[in-house]
Amino acid sequence: MAREQLAQLLNAAPREIVFTGGGSETDALAIRGAALAQREHGEHLITQPTEHPAVLETFRALQTEGFRVSYLPVDRYGQVSPRDLQEALTDHTTVVSIMLGNAETGTIQPIAELAALTRAHRAVFHTDAAQAVGKIPVDVENLGVDLLTVVGHKMYAPKGVGALYIRAGTPLHPIITGGGQEHGLRAGTENVALIAALGAAAHLSAEELPHSVPRLRELRDRLYRQLEHQLPGRVHLNGHPTTRLPGTLNITIDGVRGRQLLASTPAIAAATGSACHEGVDQPSPVLTAMGLDDHRAATALRLSLGRWSTTTDIDRATQLIAAHTLESEFSERPAEPNPSRQ
Repeated sequence: MAREQLAQLLNAAPREIVFTGGGSETDALAIRGAALAQREHGEHLITQPTEHPAVLETFRALQTEGFRVSYLPVDRYGQVSPRDLQEALTDHTTVVSIMLGNAETGTIQPIAELAALTRAHRAVFHTDAAQAVGKIPVDVENLGVDLLTVVGHKMYAPKGVGALYIRAGTPLHPIITGGGQEHGLRAGTENVALIAALGAAAHLSAEELPHSVPRLRELRDRLYRQLEHQLPGRVHLNGHPTTRLPGTLNITIDGVRGRQLLASTPAIAAATGSACHEGVDQPSPVLTAMGLDDHRAATALRLSLGRWSTTTDIDRATQLIAAHTLESEFSERPAEPNPSRQ
């Protein structure tokens, strides 16, 4: 049942779904599995720098094993150019991996164009759709991809379960060997309870999508408009202005560090989208790859909306963020001289 439910959400055949233990394993199976299966045809791989670490670290590991990896640049919105991919493809290219929707900015890549170019060169195209499945319509036939990563907890299923869509006929080498589970591609006893939960989440997502996409997009834009109104000239959008996931808003507010704002407003569940080491903000690799300066990349704030977000939540978040920003500005102003002490 779960295999059919997820296949229906993706417009795939049930036999094209392989269940895994989560997103990192799924990305590794897709990228490493495809690279090893086609090594005799070439050792050139292609990706881009704003991928999730599960993808980037898999490519780095393959580089240590003799594979050559090309990293495509992204524009100021975080998108890959089909022209750059066309120029990078060679007769030795075997695998291309470009994510569908970015976790930090929500920027959506032109996957259908990129996949068509890749397959025309007889290479395998993989997309990490962890942030997109269940949030926007994802149709593997329309996208034209060979491999697609699904992560359970990103679509309200429990943690610890994922799935890989594998187009029929796509060469793939298992990375966990043993028994013949999951068509021989993922050995180990399946966690039936988590797989059933993923199937149920896929079924609910299919029912919700027609209503949730426009609703979340409106709430996201309401939040951005209100922040602009409350903090005129100080709020800057990071990512594509229109071609992005409906529930993701990444901004930089002049004079405010995202990590400090979150620490001061615990009622807001959000993220900075960058790593913090020993209390020092580090620039987000995603935002620096887009050409943002280190300060803007280190102070960005990622606000994500979910299935149960409401207008009340948006208005409350606006009030808290604006209040913290204005209080921070006031507290940092130099004290006025006291005339009585002159």
